[in-house]
Amino acid sequence: MIPYSNMTSNYTPPAQEPRLTSLSHGGGCGCKIAPSVLAEILKNVPQLPFPKELLIGIETSDDAAIYQINESQAIVATTDFFMPIVDDPFDFGKIAATNAISDIYAMGGTPLFALALVGMPIKVLSNLTIARILEGGAEACRGAGIPIAGGHTIDSVEPIYGLVAIGIIDPKLVKSNASAQVGDVLILSKPLGVGILSAALKKDHLDQAGYQEMIANTTKLNTAGPDLAKLAGVHALTDVTGFGLAGHALEIARGSKCTAHILWKEIPLLSGVQALADQGIITGASDRNWVSYGSDVSLPDGFSTAQQALLTDPQTSGGLLVSCSPEAVEEVLAIFKKHQFFNACIIGQMSNKQDYPLMVSM
Repeated sequence: MIPYSNMTSNYTPPAQEPRLTSLSHGGGCGCKIAPSVLAEILKNVPQLPFPKELLIGIETSDDAAIYQINESQAIVATTDFFMPIVDDPFDFGKIAATNAISDIYAMGGTPLFALALVGMPIKVLSNLTIARILEGGAEACRGAGIPIAGGHTIDSVEPIYGLVAIGIIDPKLVKSNASAQVGDVLILSKPLGVGILSAALKKDHLDQAGYQEMIANTTKLNTAGPDLAKLAGVHALTDVTGFGLAGHALEIARGSKCTAHILWKEIPLLSGVQALADQGIITGASDRNWVSYGSDVSLPDGFSTAQQALLTDPQTSGGLLVSCSPEAVEEVLAIFKKHQFFNACIIGQMSNKQDYPLMVSM
């Protein structure tokens, strides 16, 4: 294997500076608190009544909040941040910023600007390394055509970086993850396996080609979101991140009071991840996810532990999951192709509510 230090860009860390991933107990969206634990934490937290202008809040586990300001405009607001998933600081910053902006696209919104959230161990990391993280985040924002208009910094034990992202949308075009319809087709835009590649990276089992594929996948902005929102046949939209494909498909199914059916053989995977999973190279977050929601998932006979790990694999800056009418499938795939999501494909469909909210078949 090629050592990780040879797979980075032109960045050379200062002498004696530790690897970024060695400073974090969990990287990328694998840092998320488990769904069941989060639900337990929030269940007794008092909430003020939502104003009618708040079109989407916390009740549907959507990707962002939406607040209507007039008949034709609503603000889309979200925040996302995490610890390093890679050691190259520029790549880490770009991945984290891309992931945060994705929540705007996942609601069908257009990003307007961002605020940076920065927590760094300033006595451990050099100013050069921290600056490179911020440069990576700024590069992702340039790709989205938005400025970083401010932010907040703290001295923290683990390195943390992310964004508050603000966008705008016509209220009539909002795509919740809770509005899928019976008969809808499910389309996924990016292949799975980021969590497994990140686990391989930490174990020095990832070669240069695998690393470059991981970076290309996690730094690709989900720019198709606004175009998808304009299609009447697109009923629900979300992005696949820390809870894995199964977790985010469950959010659509539960919110829409339907059952999601996923055909395993149609799911696109990043190169080499099946073999890595077969070798037992998976993230702890995969098991955490399964413990949280596995009782709501029906798996077929013979479904392996490695396949289950891929189904629950936490995706950092993952793809869009679309629930659309059969008549809209061709247009949806054309939009993904226009935005250069060449792995986008049909992976399942929605049905009337059955015994399990999510049912997987081979």
